[in-house]
Amino acid sequence: MNPTAPPALLVLEDGTTFRGTAYGAEGEAFGEVVFNTGMTGYQETLTDPSYRRQIVAMTAPHIGNTGINDEDDESRRIWVSGFVIRNPSPVVSSWRAARSLDDELRAAGVTAIAISGTRALTLHLRERGAMRAAISSTGAEPETVAARVQASPPMIGADLAREVTTPEPYVVTPPPGVPVRFRVAAVDLGIKAATPAALATRGCEVHVLPATSTAGQILALNPDGVFFSNGPGDPAACDYAVDAMRGVLAAGMPMFGICLGSQVLGRALGLGTYKLRFGHRGINQPVKDLRTGKVQITSHNHGFAVAMPDASAIRFDTEFGAAEVTHVNLNDGVVEGLRLLSTPALAVQYHPEAGPGPHDAVGLFDAFCDQMERAR
Repeated sequence: MNPTAPPALLVLEDGTTFRGTAYGAEGEAFGEVVFNTGMTGYQETLTDPSYRRQIVAMTAPHIGNTGINDEDDESRRIWVSGFVIRNPSPVVSSWRAARSLDDELRAAGVTAIAISGTRALTLHLRERGAMRAAISSTGAEPETVAARVQASPPMIGADLAREVTTPEPYVVTPPPGVPVRFRVAAVDLGIKAATPAALATRGCEVHVLPATSTAGQILALNPDGVFFSNGPGDPAACDYAVDAMRGVLAAGMPMFGICLGSQVLGRALGLGTYKLRFGHRGINQPVKDLRTGKVQITSHNHGFAVAMPDASAIRFDTEFGAAEVTHVNLNDGVVEGLRLLSTPALAVQYHPEAGPGPHDAVGLFDAFCDQMERAR
């Protein structure tokens, strides 16, 4: 921590207060405080729309050493409400860096704090669960900040995909030399730039659509397949996406979803969703493929999950035919993958595009392309 920086507070919903020094923009930031266990990738984390209205605490102790570059952003802006780190790097040592993390946060108006107790904070959130919080560098008393935290909106019931989605459709084309093989309609619930890029490198012309696009609007593109992206908020608040998903499934269109897209598929198949105690956020989550027994280390960012259909069976019936749970998290048994057996539709809770990594699951994009090829 910088001893010359002004003091700052991190105040949790339950009254727990951490004192530290200000970093980034001065002011106050409110949101659900969560922790990310990735050792790298803070730039991708900051610009991931799935972190809308969240204060992210990094468990890795040294943050900022590689600065910020102009290539690794996952979206058009920083989405986190606030940022918590232990030791902000005093120097930027990467040849790719265009500016420092501190400068980037200041320019974006994002309030951050450096505290010595990030481990204590992580343990507290693991025991008590993710909760509302605030970072304040205004000099306000903890009790005053705590009252404002209590008045801030909760994550349950929050419809945030509408807030982060693209306002207008756009197209991502394959790179030079890669022929167009498929047209994909991608519903942007909070999409990361790495996702359409991964599809484009496989010959997909990706038409990215706003979150509230209807099934009629999606199918009007005459796509070879439909993709539902990751995104923030409570899946129980995304009825519009569920309706669109149901229309796509009814048309028998090849469909692939990740993260929030997986939860939307679960709801479309009649399953419930629920809020996890502290969520999965990081790049080291072990996921088991129940069909093959293979374990992959995967990238995650979600605080909600699909409810298991039945404690004694992974297969279940839906109005679209039989379905099954394909993947589970080995840490806590959370549903990590779903698919329909008679319709080319699959989804996973984790991120196969995985910027910055790992890349164990990148083959899922190839599986989606294989689905589209077979459907022709």
